[in-house]
Amino acid sequence: MHLGSLLLAWVLAAAWGSVVQTQWNLQALVALGVDLPLAERARATGHDLIRFAPVYGGILVAGWLPALAVASLLARRWPAWRSALLTVAAGAGMVAAVRAVDAFAPMPVFIDATRTLPGLLTMAMGAVIAGLLYARLTARP
Repeated sequence: MHLGSLLLAWVLAAAWGSVVQTQWNLQALVALGVDLPLAERARATGHDLIRFAPVYGGILVAGWLPALAVASLLARRWPAWRSALLTVAAGAGMVAAVRAVDAFAPMPVFIDATRTLPGLLTMAMGAVIAGLLYARLTARP
């Protein structure tokens, strides 16, 4: 049950991040005067869901494994805070993993949307929502 719930949350976060990154990049092109019809936006989004989401999913795993493990241990001590702990851990793990990748990537940032705080927070929102989903799906009645 927990693994299936975690996989569902992971897919949600990876898809969210992929769509945000794609639209962030496309909007930067629009700001430069490039005309991007809806069909082209949709094609680019679909392409990135296939190509970029798995890469971003790997980054999420690297951040989530330690963050969610610590949150789960803390939740044993403070069960009333379980949902909050898992939710925050999912977002914090994503941010930590992205910043770690940025530290080792040859380019200034690996994911352009995370270059600015609004972009980073928009991507982290997907991880936070996914963390909350995982917490809710695995909550004991």
